[in-house]
Amino acid sequence: MRVFSYILGGILIWSLIGWGLDILLGTRWFVLAGAFVGLVGGFYLSFARRFKSTRTNDAAGADPEAGGNGDEQS
Repeated sequence: MRVFSYILGGILIWSLIGWGLDILLGTRWFVLAGAFVGLVGGFYLSFARRFKSTRTNDAAGADPEAGGNGDEQS
């Protein structure tokens, strides 16, 4: 759900910014460019967050495949 919100939020925010620029500058393509920037940014944020959490789990000794949180002691 978080990935969906990053992508949708990025598209909405950057499309609104592009729409505002279109009105100010009298163009018609900034809204599409803004939507694309928001899409790419949303994917980037979602993947960056996923890789950061995976790296944190690996550093803590957790096995992401087993679903552990790294608190188990042998």
